[in-house]
Amino acid sequence: MKINSNIAALNTLNQLTQNEKSTNSSLAKLSSGLRINSAADDAAGLAISEKMKGQIRGLDQASSNAEDGISLVQTAEGALSETESILQRMRELAVQAASDTNTNADRVNIQDELSQLIDEVDRISQTTQFNTKNLLDGSMSGIVAADSANVLTNTQLSTTASTDVLTALTDDNGDNLGIEENDTIKVSWSVNGELQTASLTVGSSDTLATLFGLADLAADGTAVVDASTGDIALTAFGAGFAGAIGAITVEVYGADGKENAEASSILSSFSETTAAQEGKATDGRCVLQIGANSGQTMNVTISDMGADALGIANLDVSSQDGANIAISVIDQATSKVSAQRSYLGAVQNRLEHTINNLDTAAENLSAAQSQIADVDMAAEMMEYTKNSVLTQAATAMLAQANQQPQQVLTLLQ
Repeated sequence: MKINSNIAALNTLNQLTQNEKSTNSSLAKLSSGLRINSAADDAAGLAISEKMKGQIRGLDQASSNAEDGISLVQTAEGALSETESILQRMRELAVQAASDTNTNADRVNIQDELSQLIDEVDRISQTTQFNTKNLLDGSMSGIVAADSANVLTNTQLSTTASTDVLTALTDDNGDNLGIEENDTIKVSWSVNGELQTASLTVGSSDTLATLFGLADLAADGTAVVDASTGDIALTAFGAGFAGAIGAITVEVYGADGKENAEASSILSSFSETTAAQEGKATDGRCVLQIGANSGQTMNVTISDMGADALGIANLDVSSQDGANIAISVIDQATSKVSAQRSYLGAVQNRLEHTINNLDTAAENLSAAQSQIADVDMAAEMMEYTKNSVLTQAATAMLAQANQQPQQVLTLLQ
């Protein structure tokens, strides 16, 4: 019998200590709801869980960013809705002014209202903001290396138009346009809304190059006819919005003064294929962070929607010709605004899908992170109960083990 070394008590104490540690660990997990309360609980699991947690929070913030992006887009689109309403009223006024039932005084009054509406279009473009960020003044457009003028294209003529004289011109179906010698062709166009005109009396050798090389028109742009397609590409000489050419109208009149409507329509069928832009040094596109990681972005571009950019700054309806040009210019401006609104609508739809995807990804990633980091309360309660019982049993056994050395006292009696 030994009293210096109570092996039974030491062994029981060791078991009691381990049971207490296990009980404390179970208490920590049950009270926090987490399986991993410190790196010692699961070193590898902690690293994985923290990485997933960062992704989840990033996805939640990206979803919030996309919501803010929708709000920005809706603000811009709402302002453009009003701009479009103004353009519709301006067109109505231009149609009214084009009728000679109006006197000069009437047209002056119409011009007054038109000018106020033009100013309002400019005000909307300059003052529409989201979180103090201007939306419609062109600051959110992409990089433009240098000032550039616009390009207008007519694709309605036959592929041989480049070599045909005017009297032999045919449409893209091969039908002759019916232009004859001594016919008068009047060309009207606008430069930033200002009416310009030029006329040509058709000669036997005059071609499209002759028509579009008229001195007044050539001062504003140069026309090139594609020999392989017959397409006419008219490129403005001026830089930026101030030099943009628009509303090209070609009118063909016979010697009797009667208009050749078919020829006029085909020769007037120009559409803007490259819009005028102002030079910028930096890319102003709005970058939306729509992912949890670096580089997961989308760009939103909003073009300048001011009067200069839309080509309506200098509209003048004081004459019938000016009113007719104004109608065409406003139609082009309306088309630009509608195209921008359509783009913004598409962006909003994309962002809504993005939000749905981000929310689904965050949900699924949260479920995966929960499997690693969260405790199974039922299983851990079973573990706690077991450890609690073992702790109590070890405490009782330690008391018994400490009583064993007292048996030595019987030998001393």
